[in-house]
Amino acid sequence: MEPELDNKKYCTLYIVRHGETDWNVKKKMQGQLDIPLNQNGIKQAQSAAKRLAKVKFDEAFSSDLSRARRTAEIITLEHKLTIQAHRALRERSFGDFQGKTAIQYRKALKDVLDQYEALIEKEKLKFKMPYGIENWEKVMIRFIGFLRRIAVSYPQKTVLIATHGGLIRHFLIKLGFADDRQLPWGTIENLATIKLLSDGVDFFVKETYGVNIKK
Repeated sequence: MEPELDNKKYCTLYIVRHGETDWNVKKKMQGQLDIPLNQNGIKQAQSAAKRLAKVKFDEAFSSDLSRARRTAEIITLEHKLTIQAHRALRERSFGDFQGKTAIQYRKALKDVLDQYEALIEKEKLKFKMPYGIENWEKVMIRFIGFLRRIAVSYPQKTVLIATHGGLIRHFLIKLGFADDRQLPWGTIENLATIKLLSDGVDFFVKETYGVNIKK
């Protein structure tokens, strides 16, 4: 049974993907390179601020990459919160392929990616990628570990987490909200938002916005 919103143990988390960058438009692999929001990305964050205007955020955290940090600053502008930036919320590192296009990545790693796609979900998490690409198990350990620490530290509080599309996508897959085929690349929009509850152990997804699950 899912907990009620007023359960004293639970922290309410709003996990938000950053706004658009020029590299998003060009379909380039940003990974952990620090690519800023473009003008449309700033407008997207401003629209998200209006959409979330009635949410009373008590704290705000972001990836230490500027596209996520700036998104959090815009969303929380009226709340007058200091954004606390952390490396644990960074996007997956794509190693030697950071700065390359998604097409170049898929072409160069076709055989590796075919092998990856043939695996079951648990095996995909542990799959070791070449060329310095961070495997998803390592990414999820740092990301989920951070979320659990926040949930334990802020019971009955509402916390904004500004992060990246890859982390949101694989977090939802890890939770069993959808599988890898239902959430392929490109299904997490800029400024996609997940509202969830956590007591530091379990996570309960309450609402999503901009998460386009494939049927």
